[in-house]
Amino acid sequence: MTGARNAAAAVVGAGDYIGSAIAERFAAEGYRVFGGRRHGDQLGALKAKIEGAGGRFEGRSLDARQEDRVAAFMTEADTDQPLEVVVFNVGANVNFPILETTERVFRKVWEMACEGGFLTGREAARRMLERGSGSIFFTGATASVRGGTGYAAFASAKAGLRAVAQSMARELGPKNIHVAHLIIDSGVDTAFVRDRIIAARGAEALEQLEPDTLMDPASIAEAYWRLHQQTRDGWTFELDLRPFGETW
Repeated sequence: MTGARNAAAAVVGAGDYIGSAIAERFAAEGYRVFGGRRHGDQLGALKAKIEGAGGRFEGRSLDARQEDRVAAFMTEADTDQPLEVVVFNVGANVNFPILETTERVFRKVWEMACEGGFLTGREAARRMLERGSGSIFFTGATASVRGGTGYAAFASAKAGLRAVAQSMARELGPKNIHVAHLIIDSGVDTAFVRDRIIAARGAEALEQLEPDTLMDPASIAEAYWRLHQQTRDGWTFELDLRPFGETW
């Protein structure tokens, strides 16, 4: 555990896997980490884990679709220590055949995965521009660059998020703010993915998975940390991650 820094990091979408791993990674580097998710009461275990390791963490209930809530969350994260890193990690991964994709589903997925990213990025930039530095990172997926069967809602939202990130990177890069978009091009080792494997191919398929077939959330978190360490003469905008054996 690195000593405490005079700096804060915020994770919007601090879920049980990727978001939590990112929070842990930055907390281990001495950042005061603020994590937000729709049900903030589910952040207790993460807070206990980080603080048990000597880190600092504050969990909050946050709906990334609500402009005033996102602004208040960023203000709080920026109050005691300067906000240096913001990660948008809201998922919204759903699969529906096109004729079963209702207007409500399509709109809700867009609000969560695209509009929420815009609000998060804008409010992060509002605070970072005052100091002339910072990192804003967005979690994308295979669907960010390729639509698939049943993914009309999810792919359109993720593609939109990628466009938001790219526009922000071009505007904010010359102002010393590093904006990056990460494409997670694989299944991540989560309960959700394991359940999908069982549903599609049976329990034996899960038991027979080769090591490192699914991505470890800690490996993804490490990529975020290394991005933040890049010097500005060699910033990455887009980073795609996948296991060594993944077909692409």
